[in-house]
Amino acid sequence: MATRTKTRNAPAGASPFTVEAEALSREKFSDPHVTAKGEARATVRLNQLETLWFATGTLCNLACANCYIESSPTNDALIYLTAKEVARFLDEIAPRGVREIGFTGGEPFMNPEIIAIVEDALYRGHDVLVLSNAMKPMRRHEAELLRLREAYGDRLTIRVSIDHHTQKVHEAERGPRSWQPMIEGLKWLSANDFSVAAAGRSLAGETQEQARNAYRLLFEREGIAINTADPSRLVLFPEMDASADVPEITTDCWGILGKSPDDIMCASQRMVVHRKGEPEARVVACTLLPYDNEFDLGATVEEADRDVPLNHPHCARFCVLGGASCSS
Repeated sequence: MATRTKTRNAPAGASPFTVEAEALSREKFSDPHVTAKGEARATVRLNQLETLWFATGTLCNLACANCYIESSPTNDALIYLTAKEVARFLDEIAPRGVREIGFTGGEPFMNPEIIAIVEDALYRGHDVLVLSNAMKPMRRHEAELLRLREAYGDRLTIRVSIDHHTQKVHEAERGPRSWQPMIEGLKWLSANDFSVAAAGRSLAGETQEQARNAYRLLFEREGIAINTADPSRLVLFPEMDASADVPEITTDCWGILGKSPDDIMCASQRMVVHRKGEPEARVVACTLLPYDNEFDLGATVEEADRDVPLNHPHCARFCVLGGASCSS
C-alpha cells in the first residue's frame, strides 16, 4: 500500500489526537477465532444491510497527521471508483431495501465522476451521505450540488470533517491554512439549506458535553445551522491507532459491557473498495479496514453477507468500546 507523502501544507508535528497507551502486544488480534488469552473471539453477523459505503478513492487535497486510511495528494492505493462500478452494486442491492448510501475517501469530490455517482444513488431512492472536508474540491461542484439539493432536498447530506472546534488543533491535524476554507465551505452549505453535519474527534481531557458546547458556540458565531446536541449532526469519533494497546473483544464482553453485537457497525454496513492493481471492486467489512485481506468479504454484497470476527484493534477501540458508527 502506498504511504502518506508529506506535502507543502502537511502538518509538521504529531497528531494532537494521538492515543496515549502502551504498544499493542503482537499476540493480540493474531487469530480470528481466539484472543491472546485463549478466549473465544466475538463475531458480528450482518442482520440487515442499512448502509452501503463506497470508498471513492484515497486521493485527497490534504495529508492529515493521522489519517486511518492514509489519504493524501499522492496516495492512490484505492483508485477512483467509476459510475459504472457503483451502478453494479446499486443494481445488486436494489431488492434489499438498503436505506443509505455513503461516500468516503480520500476526498470524494476529487473523484471526476462523483456527481454522476451521487445522483445515481439519489435517483434510485436512497438517502446519500457524503463525507467531505468542504474545501476547494467540493466548491468546484457548487452548481451541480445546488441542482441536486433542489431535486432531492434533505435526502443528500454532506458531513464535513472539522476535527476540533479550535483552529489551532484542527490545523495541527490537517495542516496550515486548512481551517478557513473548511469554515467557508460549511457556511456555504448552511446558507444554501443543505442537509449538513459535522464530524470531529475526541481530544484527551475534553468531555463530550464540553466539546458539543464549544462546537455550538463556534457554529452560532459563524452562522452555521448544525444542531450540536443531535449526535447524527455532530459526530464525535474516538481516535484510532492500530499500534496502541486495547482489550480484545470476547463473546463474554457483550454481557460484561451491556452491549449487543447488533449495534456494531458491521451488523448493518459494508463498504466497496477498488484497490490499486486489482481487477475489480471488492466488498469489505467496514469503512475502517479497506486494506486488510482478512476483512475482504468478496466481489459482491451477497458474498459479503457473513459473520465478521472482531480481530482488529479498530473493532475494539472504535466500534465496541467507542460506540461509534460511520453512518448517519
